[in-house]
Amino acid sequence: MSDGFLVVDKAPGMTSHDVVAIGRRALNTRKVGHAGTLDPMATGVLVLGFNNGTRLLQYITDGDKSYTATIVLGASTTTDDHEGEITSTADATGVSDEDIKRILATMVGEIMQRPTNVSAIKVDGKRAYDRARSGEEFELPARKVTISQLDILDIRHKEATTLVDIAVTCSAGTYIRAIARDLGAELKVGGHLNVLRRTRVAGFTLDQAIGIDQLKGGNFTTLELADVARATFPVRELDLEGVNELSFGRPLTANATDELTAALSPDNRLIALLKNSIDKAKPVAVFAAAN
Repeated sequence: MSDGFLVVDKAPGMTSHDVVAIGRRALNTRKVGHAGTLDPMATGVLVLGFNNGTRLLQYITDGDKSYTATIVLGASTTTDDHEGEITSTADATGVSDEDIKRILATMVGEIMQRPTNVSAIKVDGKRAYDRARSGEEFELPARKVTISQLDILDIRHKEATTLVDIAVTCSAGTYIRAIARDLGAELKVGGHLNVLRRTRVAGFTLDQAIGIDQLKGGNFTTLELADVARATFPVRELDLEGVNELSFGRPLTANATDELTAALSPDNRLIALLKNSIDKAKPVAVFAAAN
């Protein structure tokens, strides 16, 4: 395998690093990374980049994401999901559908959200989840995120709990578990996440994803670097002279847009990523350097 991408449907109980390790063996390369961590309890889209594809992962990670999830109202946990220890319980059967809809509606748009304490955010050089698992008590500061869609798919009242199925589209850095936690707190019954499935990362969807068994068995077709670049960035089609100039790291005339732009050769190779600077388009990263 040279350079490219794979979209994997992560199974429950695995870490994102577990999937990367399987990908390294399947692709026969050490240079494999992923775009956006999924917790062990979560399933769904995990984008793997390998070799030169790893250089594009940061741009994919920064894209928006979509999820489906189930919130359990009636219990709070140490991790804001069903894998943590229960810290409090309350009878949530009396919670009204109208109150659930009203509170979730306030979370749509640009909001301040406090990340869950078992996130990978660093606090004084140490991951928050390590601090939380060691028993340390702390609260991460809220930060600005954007939730562009938060649809309620179903509400079910069951025994002492209420289950709420939701579909969410949000910016990078948004925590779906925090939505469950905050809904439960507002209703004063506690809340946590029971199911989390990522259905999209930037332009990558479940329709493109392969299962873990397919990955282990080598039963897959990779996505080409140029095709991923076309789906991720505005595109500038180069002539042979432009290919030659960029291969030496030289700037070109300005792009039509100030956005980061993928420069592609006539034979559909990703040559470089370009960014306008004054009156020139300068290469931010060159993928086809001159020998």
